[in-house]
Amino acid sequence: MTDQLQPMPDDWRRALAIVAHPDDLEYGCASAVAVWTDGGRDVTYLMVTRGEAGIDTLEPAKAGPLREREERASAAVAGVTQVEFLDHADGVIEYGVALRRDLAAAVRRHRPELVITLNFDETWGGTYWNTPDHRAVGRAVMDAVGDAGNRWIFPEIAAEPWNGVRWIAVMGTDAPTHAVDVTTGLERGVRSLLEHRAYIEALTDTDPETYARDLIEGYTREQAGRFAGRPAVTFRLYPR
Repeated sequence: MTDQLQPMPDDWRRALAIVAHPDDLEYGCASAVAVWTDGGRDVTYLMVTRGEAGIDTLEPAKAGPLREREERASAAVAGVTQVEFLDHADGVIEYGVALRRDLAAAVRRHRPELVITLNFDETWGGTYWNTPDHRAVGRAVMDAVGDAGNRWIFPEIAAEPWNGVRWIAVMGTDAPTHAVDVTTGLERGVRSLLEHRAYIEALTDTDPETYARDLIEGYTREQAGRFAGRPAVTFRLYPR
């Protein structure tokens, strides 16, 4: 694999981003989403859970609605108006037929050309163990895109089969192939993450704005060396 990353394709109109939790897209990807929506592209977010188990000091019945509100606000910053939730249980998502069916239904309903999901490898950087939810959802996304195009798989789904997905883009992987120049979307990427204020305040004692800015700007700078010095969000691209 070349050291230099290729630009992400830009000849598409609709994308569907599928992740496990509110905030998964804001840890890096939102800056790229802001660039895309500025260019007139339509991006929809699909959360498999409401993140109700994500705040140790707040019971799930209260955390779920709070995190849903934060996600809708953060999506709006990046220019996303459609945010959906599937209500699988946070922390114990199971890879299997039920999850594949739900995701295939979403792909058929939204009919995207690009599908985005999060790193589903066992680790982050070969060191930090990835969560079961991330692994289950990412793997199910890869399979559900194929399911969505086969009319004999999940025929009970009302929407017509969709074979129009051209790429699956996996963010956060240790082996990216492509990138987006986020020069114009970087500030909104920071503000998008900052909308998860309650989550961040429960996670760290660092000032939320400092936390969000250091993380997002630091990440995009790290990727710049492989993308002509431009701040970048990276993806591993799987053509269909």
